[in-house]
Amino acid sequence: MKVALVHDWLTGMRGGERCLEAMCELFPDADIYTLLHIPGSVSKIIERHKISTSYLQHFPGIKNRYRYYLPLMPKAIESLHLKGYDLVISSSHCVSKGVRIAGGTPHLCYCYTPMRYIWDMYTQYFGNNRLNALAMSSFREYLKNWDISSSARVGRFIAISETVQKRIKRCYNKPATIVYPPVDTGRFRIQGKEEDFYLIVGAFAPYKRVDIAVKAFNLLEHSLKIIGCGQEEYNLKKLSGRNIEFLGWKSDEEIADFYSRCKALIFPGEEDFGIVPVEAMASGKPVLAFAAGGALETVIPYDEKYRDSRRATGILFNQQNPESLIGAINQFEQVKREFDPEAIRNHAERFDKGVFVREFLKRIGEFLSYA
Repeated sequence: MKVALVHDWLTGMRGGERCLEAMCELFPDADIYTLLHIPGSVSKIIERHKISTSYLQHFPGIKNRYRYYLPLMPKAIESLHLKGYDLVISSSHCVSKGVRIAGGTPHLCYCYTPMRYIWDMYTQYFGNNRLNALAMSSFREYLKNWDISSSARVGRFIAISETVQKRIKRCYNKPATIVYPPVDTGRFRIQGKEEDFYLIVGAFAPYKRVDIAVKAFNLLEHSLKIIGCGQEEYNLKKLSGRNIEFLGWKSDEEIADFYSRCKALIFPGEEDFGIVPVEAMASGKPVLAFAAGGALETVIPYDEKYRDSRRATGILFNQQNPESLIGAINQFEQVKREFDPEAIRNHAERFDKGVFVREFLKRIGEFLSYA
């Protein structure tokens, strides 16, 4: 079976690229189509495939400022020519699901979310910059209309979570089945270590709300180590006290080591799924997460009234502000010995890569049998 994989852009290894990597392993001969590719920015598993890019690849400043070309992305993805395939799988959080495909080839979309820049997180992405917000406001309706109309090119949607399943129904009026993203839980181990620090891992995008954690830890004066980089880095460092350490980005092996040594993971943002909390739990570590989005599906909250509290994998806080996070941290400090690392890891294995492979292949088989 000749398969094409379509991904929005290849500029780094984040959650979507981990999913694409798993698809590449399932279809080692598949061709990859994408808006742009920065060589060396993604894994060798991905880069050994034939990768075709759009004309955006040659635009000035594209490597560092590709998000500013968002209004051009619909036409760019439509410029890619896909012919002669038995199956096309789009791996989409932006425009890749809108690719045009010749000859009625079955098109399955693994959807991380409808384009969040124009739907639910428009304010988080553009609201803090008046110039960006003004520029984007003129394109927002066009992008929304394109996003809706191009959804008709998809034969079947697979969502990464219940949160995204509901969003696909609301935005596109399309049904979707759920296959949770793959987490390579085998990369993580319970090391029996606990050092006196909390941990954050992730990009410094506004919607990640790392600022909430920084403000909370400034008040608590507990040690916080932050692994990541991104557009908010300067502001976050300026805001941080001496008890907060920015470590930059780290290798997979180094991140796994930090997971194994931390007291708990702090997860203050709202994610559509959230691979990082599952990675921490695969290391036997509890997660203190904002009670929204994917965290509601991956974290079993501690409840002191629940007899079998040792099944819990973390603590959820209900308000996205420093005070609510401080409450969760103070609660965790009181009950942390009640968390069972083995139970936490066993729960994380529900989201293992092997589970993804089995479920994803099952959905592909169902789709092709009716296509």
